[in-house]
Amino acid sequence: MATRISLDIATLSPRGHGLGKAASGLIEVPFTLPGEAIDAEVEGARARLLTLRRSAPERVSPPCVHFGNCGGCSLQHFDLSAYGEWKRSLILSALSKRGLSPPVLPLVDAHGRGRRRIVLHARPDPSGEPRVGFMAERSHDLIDIHDCPVLAPELALAIPAARELAKLLTSFNPALDLQFTAVLGGLDCDIRGLPRKTTFPLDEAARICARHGVLRLSLHGETAIASGSPSIDCGGTHVPVPPGAFLQATAAGEEALAAFILRHAHGAKRSADLFCGIGTFTLRLARQAWVQAVDSDRVALSALAMAVRNARGLKPVTTLRRNLFAEPLTKPDFDTFDLVIFDPPRQGAQAQAKELARSRVRRVIAISCFPATFARDAAILVEGGYTLEEVLPIDQFKWSAHVELAAMFVKSSKPRR
Repeated sequence: MATRISLDIATLSPRGHGLGKAASGLIEVPFTLPGEAIDAEVEGARARLLTLRRSAPERVSPPCVHFGNCGGCSLQHFDLSAYGEWKRSLILSALSKRGLSPPVLPLVDAHGRGRRRIVLHARPDPSGEPRVGFMAERSHDLIDIHDCPVLAPELALAIPAARELAKLLTSFNPALDLQFTAVLGGLDCDIRGLPRKTTFPLDEAARICARHGVLRLSLHGETAIASGSPSIDCGGTHVPVPPGAFLQATAAGEEALAAFILRHAHGAKRSADLFCGIGTFTLRLARQAWVQAVDSDRVALSALAMAVRNARGLKPVTTLRRNLFAEPLTKPDFDTFDLVIFDPPRQGAQAQAKELARSRVRRVIAISCFPATFARDAAILVEGGYTLEEVLPIDQFKWSAHVELAAMFVKSSKPRR
């Protein structure tokens, strides 16, 4: 049962929600800031902001009319300077818990032109008309939107395209997820939620795609309609984009990460790019060094191989399909490399970090989207004799609690006992 209480907000949780202490313990209140006094409706350890009785100096007017309802952005009310320091503190805190205190540079704003990929949810309203948007905070309620300030201009047509496609496909499945990616010359769209053997009006779907610049429409990764071959530019090399492929959230974020890698990779002769995906970093690094690219995704590796075949001016690139969680590269595998990059998913790369720690690779560059698992893996490398020389926080998830980072390790001593 919900109760109403008054609360003073003392700090922010790692999710970017205000935390205040009540008689029952710590209470988490979205859309609040340290130093604020509020009235909240509390149920368990969660609460909903009712009244803001005292505002923090860092509170600003959010730029989006959906803020407070849509769950996509949780921090639009936070002054950007204080917000940047808070995001940097997430990394400092995670490292400190592992006994690490390396230099952590100021946060780089890599929002750039905005997000280049987006997943829109489509659900019918009571009249059967599709609503398109994002889920509300901690809810399955859909917030219908018509524009979004975090999107790159190239994705402006994604929302109307999703609305028309959802209306066309409602009779096949009322609950759809549509992933749009901004690619060279248009958009790519992958629809999830339809039955695998769905036969839908291809002609009308093709007309919708043509109106909104959708080059390819796929269903669960299988191409249904294509008027072009979606691709992106990776440091001067065009790479075909598989349906639903992973990309860095913003083009500016990708450039910032790549610049960090190339700065610290100077002089490398033979390198390995682990969890390489479609080759975002492989292709840039191959301008100066031989690269072995490793990933478990067969389709992504095929796209990378095609890009290499069509490129000019690259050093040799080889690809290896391997599940690095179940079968990490081992110490002997690293004997010929003077540089290793690893960019794992959110769960990190604990097994691979243990093998790297045993290796003689001089330089290791880590990319991570989750400070807690990065700090765990970093502690493993440091225990194996590496020095964590520099950490760069990169913000390509503006107004959210997510932060990207790049880190440089150098083998500097014998393993610690």
